[in-house]
Amino acid sequence: MEESLIARVRDTFALPETDIKTYSPLTLAYIGDGIYDLIIRTMLVEKGNSQVNKLHQKASSLVKATAQKEILHAIQDILTEEELGVFKRGRNAKSVTTAKNASVTDYRIATGFEAMIGYLYMTEQMERILYLVKEGLTKTDLLV
Repeated sequence: MEESLIARVRDTFALPETDIKTYSPLTLAYIGDGIYDLIIRTMLVEKGNSQVNKLHQKASSLVKATAQKEILHAIQDILTEEELGVFKRGRNAKSVTTAKNASVTDYRIATGFEAMIGYLYMTEQMERILYLVKEGLTKTDLLV
């Protein structure tokens, strides 16, 4: 079995493994945002060569708070109790940052979604992340 990205990063930079429970939900959302963005960008690039501006526009439409809210609602019924708990912690976290192009509610739901993605990434559950993202994108028709 191939080593996970997080394990490779830890090994390469001699980073200690940290107890996931010590991370704040906003820290999990921070890394989750990057992982989700990377998945979306990878998927779009692998669909075929395209102008960078078009790739950026499509990626932006899929990573914005309203799209993440739609995905979360589409997959909510297949989340485990643990995933739902992390989502709720992220959603309810008090953030200094405010939404630029989304309602406060959409922004908070997106933060919860990103926290859940971050949690799954930090616990080396990439297959689960990919499954949830694919299910969410499929159920919402966001890829059309």
